[in-house]
Amino acid sequence: MFSRKSRRPKSPELLKAWESLDAGDVPGALRHLRSGTDELPLGELALVIARAAGSAGFDDLRQAAEALASRPDRPQELYDFGYACVERGVAHLAIPALREALRLVPDSKAALRELVSAYEGEERHGEAVQVLAAHESTLDAWPDRYLLVHNALMSGDLALARRQHALLTDPEDEQWLSAQARQRRMLERAASVETGGALDRSDLRGWQYVLGGTVLGTLSPYGFDAGMTGRYAWLQDTYDQCLHGLLRLRTVLAAAGARPTSVSLLPDRGSRILGLAVAEVLGLPALPFAPERADTVVVAYDLNEVRPEIIGHLFERTPGQILHEHASCWTDPPAVTADSVTLLHQSATAPWDGVLQQAQDGGVERTAADARPESEIAADIVAADPAPDEGDGESPADPDERFTRFVTAVRDTWLQGDRAHLPSSGPVPSSRFR
Repeated sequence: MFSRKSRRPKSPELLKAWESLDAGDVPGALRHLRSGTDELPLGELALVIARAAGSAGFDDLRQAAEALASRPDRPQELYDFGYACVERGVAHLAIPALREALRLVPDSKAALRELVSAYEGEERHGEAVQVLAAHESTLDAWPDRYLLVHNALMSGDLALARRQHALLTDPEDEQWLSAQARQRRMLERAASVETGGALDRSDLRGWQYVLGGTVLGTLSPYGFDAGMTGRYAWLQDTYDQCLHGLLRLRTVLAAAGARPTSVSLLPDRGSRILGLAVAEVLGLPALPFAPERADTVVVAYDLNEVRPEIIGHLFERTPGQILHEHASCWTDPPAVTADSVTLLHQSATAPWDGVLQQAQDGGVERTAADARPESEIAADIVAADPAPDEGDGESPADPDERFTRFVTAVRDTWLQGDRAHLPSSGPVPSSRFR
């Protein structure tokens, strides 16, 4: 292991991270390296990462970083470091090393694919497209050209995705068949959205449907042109918003010609409350969730709060089963992608979990959670005011008529295939707050 006295980084940015490590603050050191690392000296970066990884007990990353710090110009050390970074969830640190490895060995499929993986991990899909396109003449169909189509879709370049998809042969390896089917469904959904939507870099509802098959019920009326583009950052949810979302769900079912015969209640409290309200709004019986039940609306308040064993049952679609999620976290997407979602948020608090208010000492406090029976809280949702929030007055209107036209346009491609996890926010950007 390197001696701290003999080896220290010289870059000012890296020295800040080094000083955090001196104080025993590994998370703080990594925060200093969250951005701006692409142009830092790789040998010095590796010094810092070796020390941080050693403190965290990540021996694989420590060893790879130590090797790179000693030999920062060797392709194998560059690749090994990048690979270890991707495996340890710090893909942004892998990118400069893998990019250099590929520059030194331009025909390395391993370096190319690992660099693409790192770009995808950081949602830098446009850069993944660029590096794959630069090597187009040597791409294998699977996975390379498939990855080019995938990242073209994720970056919003539908024309490129279609051109490259047309060149794809069927995979010989069966492990790629499900990925091929999902990609075909994405392109089919895109064609249906184009009949009634713009599919530009501000069409959040359109791209959410293309990428995940989700009909997004509402758009945030705050900060649309100031970085949010229809997503919420922090949200204190309300009964009014819940009811507005449930009425949008009812519109989806009607416009798509779906005729569920029941509402299925997931076991967590938030989902049960919302499910009881859905049953009242739709005039359907509410039943405990059963994986085999067909022709039902499964209701989740937040899928990240649902037990993993139930999530496993929701991945494959039961005939006629429709999965509705009210508040979906777009910065930490759930393991399965719902068919219908009311809103996208970064952080949300359910209305029955208390609200923030000013305390007597001038600070901020959260009120106690609502301990009433679930049925009483559900009744408050049904009795709420469903009028949409007027917002800041500067975000685009989202009238019911436009929403109905969208659902009508996509109805023939809705509810197809599995509900695969959607790891990227796609081509419509929104500001993130950490």
